[in-house]
Amino acid sequence: MDTGNTSSAIGPVCRDLGRLSTRGELGSFLARVMKDYSPRDIRQLVEGFSRKINDVDPDYRIRITEKVAEHLLGTWQTIRLMEQQGAFNRLTGPLPSGAQQYWEMVAIECEGSVTTRNIRSRFLRYLLGAFSMFVLLKPAHPAGTPFPGGDSVEFVEGMYYCPVRTKANDVGGALCPFCPAVQTPEGSELTSPYTASEYRRQQFISHYYQNYNG
Repeated sequence: MDTGNTSSAIGPVCRDLGRLSTRGELGSFLARVMKDYSPRDIRQLVEGFSRKINDVDPDYRIRITEKVAEHLLGTWQTIRLMEQQGAFNRLTGPLPSGAQQYWEMVAIECEGSVTTRNIRSRFLRYLLGAFSMFVLLKPAHPAGTPFPGGDSVEFVEGMYYCPVRTKANDVGGALCPFCPAVQTPEGSELTSPYTASEYRRQQFISHYYQNYNG
């Protein structure tokens, strides 16, 4: 499925995605779209992300970049494997609420892309995020994703907890409002205490999501 190289070509695809009703339908559709992408596109997405957070602590930048690369490539491979195994035919359950609004948001966000590479990377990021959240019912940022201050996304007794789940809801284009994870409770023993100031954490969150758009 050729999604084209312009935001105007992505708009109709987003409308088609917004009309789907089951997890299996979405998985099959995304598998067809993924045929336009390769591991090279994943590497370009990760490299762009790493460059844009070049001003954060070097050790942290390495850790978060490695986690992002592992997750994005793994998700791409999972989509292809599930298609080969016919797994999407068995996913007859309904899509989570908010899926249609997600694709409306994606179409708007991609309209701001001005270069072919930027459009492809931005749309790829949203496609992979949708697969994690709506087909696998997992966070777009997987368990183990680190955040400043020693916190990370965690999976405890069947529930995903994210330390920034509600802190990025007001950042344009963020995946958080659609994520199945819940906010890590303040003072929870699930994670180690924050060591960074609230201002620095919020500053990083905004910087991270704005730059992760591709």
